[in-house]
Amino acid sequence: MGRNMQNGVSGWYARLDRCLNDRAEQINIWLAAWEESLKTHQPIAALLPKDWPTLPANLLTDPGHVLDHLLARHDAESDGRSPRGAHPTPPRLADSVITSEMLETTIQPKVKKQTTNMHLADLPPGFQKHIKKLNFPPAEEEVTLDSDALEAVQRGERTSSGIPLPFSDMSCGGGIFHARMLRKQSELFEGQDAELKKEDTLRLFRGFQLIDVDSLVVESTKKRLLLESIRLDLVSMSGEQEGKVARKDVEKILEENVVCSDALQHDWPWTQSPRLIIANPPWLRIKDRFRGMEDGSQRRKDLSETLRNLKNDDGPRFSTMRGNVNLYRLFIERGMQILSETGQMRVVAPDSLLREQSSHPLRKLLVEKHSWREVWAIEEANLLFPGMTQGVAILGISSTPHGTETLNVIGPVTRSDLRRVGTGLSSRVPSFSLPRTRWVQWARSTWAVPRLPRDQIERKHILSILDNMSELPRLGDRDHWLATQEQTVKVRVGEIDQTAHSSNISSWDKARASRPFIRGVHFTEDEDGSVYIRHPAFRKDIPSRANERQLAMWSGVTEIQSYGPRLACQAIVNAHQERRLRWAVIPKGCILGNSVNHIEMNQAILNRLTATKGNLENALEWMCQQLNQRDLDDWAKAWSANNNVNNYELEMLPLQLDAVKEVSGIMMD
Repeated sequence: MGRNMQNGVSGWYARLDRCLNDRAEQINIWLAAWEESLKTHQPIAALLPKDWPTLPANLLTDPGHVLDHLLARHDAESDGRSPRGAHPTPPRLADSVITSEMLETTIQPKVKKQTTNMHLADLPPGFQKHIKKLNFPPAEEEVTLDSDALEAVQRGERTSSGIPLPFSDMSCGGGIFHARMLRKQSELFEGQDAELKKEDTLRLFRGFQLIDVDSLVVESTKKRLLLESIRLDLVSMSGEQEGKVARKDVEKILEENVVCSDALQHDWPWTQSPRLIIANPPWLRIKDRFRGMEDGSQRRKDLSETLRNLKNDDGPRFSTMRGNVNLYRLFIERGMQILSETGQMRVVAPDSLLREQSSHPLRKLLVEKHSWREVWAIEEANLLFPGMTQGVAILGISSTPHGTETLNVIGPVTRSDLRRVGTGLSSRVPSFSLPRTRWVQWARSTWAVPRLPRDQIERKHILSILDNMSELPRLGDRDHWLATQEQTVKVRVGEIDQTAHSSNISSWDKARASRPFIRGVHFTEDEDGSVYIRHPAFRKDIPSRANERQLAMWSGVTEIQSYGPRLACQAIVNAHQERRLRWAVIPKGCILGNSVNHIEMNQAILNRLTATKGNLENALEWMCQQLNQRDLDDWAKAWSANNNVNNYELEMLPLQLDAVKEVSGIMMD
């Protein structure tokens, strides 16, 4: 049912695009209808143009979330991406992250806390009036303030409600974090002194710092924050009202504190450094920007060159620009530069950051120059971002320049674990304190963070594997038994790109002179878990229409090197399958597709292997058995960055070839 509801919501945006394909006009019409709804107490749906598609019921309660979707689709199209892949920050996640960074409030609650997630402002205007009539006036009580907290409030370093100030977002994209913070402010001041509420709300607005590079996003964010605060009874619709900040004052503040600028390239627009940054920056590689645009290639080149040449007083602005640069990494590094000396930062990022090789420079910076105190691990299929299988990591970073001694790894976190109270997460979520010494041993100073299962028995098993196997030599090490003075073992991708050479790959036809073409689909397990190659060149029990017969023959030029037997690994394994790696011996003369990795060994290594087992085929089969060990597969799953099996992951496999010790006369070169 939940999936159908989500499809209905997603379909509404697609139907709206067919009705009106001007994104800016969509956004302006929605904001105008939202404001008119607040003025007239009519539902937004009744104020939209008649040719707009009927608004689904679950989009009626949160106008800001609809705006987030529209802006996310606008952002995707601006980069040349499909709007189908646009995922705004879910309100539930935003609330949980905000709660995790709240200070203790200095105001005493006067009314019973709500036991439901439904806020009064979520109800239709007519219901709001009726509910307010039923409420009893709260009893008057004294507000007690902690002296240190009171001084911090007076200095503008925090609100009485417990929000550190300034509170910033470097890529605001609609201002969801600040909007949800306003909601939190409204709840905490429910039943409090009207003037204290007004004063603190004004302080909160003055402590806002929001930046975005897109002018439409900036203008929409200003209007959204204004309308949210009116909806939450923090700001007046017009004129002066008791307990509410005047609209004109808020509009003036937002004009100064929501700025169109490039947080990566430009100087920070405010003199005061943020004490709290919460952001979900773009998950976008520079090479994927401006796709489909006529001058896209040149614009990508110019952007990359500009970012590489940027300087701070102490050197290059970005030290993490390695490989395929992803913008979210640059936003994290920039955030650490502008954060105040006592500041905290929470960033929503893809969980590949925790393990992928290209993020190593960023992790190194976090660990050695700052205090990376916490990470929430939200794995694939978490249902937080509908339609997206990418895992999510919430990083908690402090600006303390003394380095990281211990990282608190929390998770796996599920959608049901997110809370709007306490620490932001359910108490049943497992956590693991990863000390620096253990971290170095596990990850070889790459500061990668392993996946840990939620089940306590499985977790104990994985931790034991990580401790024991991390001491073993790695397959690609120079001091591994397989290495020679000239060469270490290398893992390569199959020699044929299936897309570029599709005309030379066909279904298997034994009557034609051909060479077997091996793809990932040809790796199979039997009932005992043994891995083998199921290809029509080697087996006669494959049905005529089976997938293994399709694209199984290479009929291209014969100049391609004819390889002898070699070890290969299935390169892409579905994240939900039991195994991560499947190793098999590929017979002589086969051609490998680029969905398969293989181990490259020079002749000296092959000679050594042959000497250990009498012939090369026996040695490779023996080595294949070692690589298919269950513990080694569990290790690989713990360190997997994504569904693709990267070459460097395989080269870092801990492989102790103990049987070699039994062979006399075999010494390392």
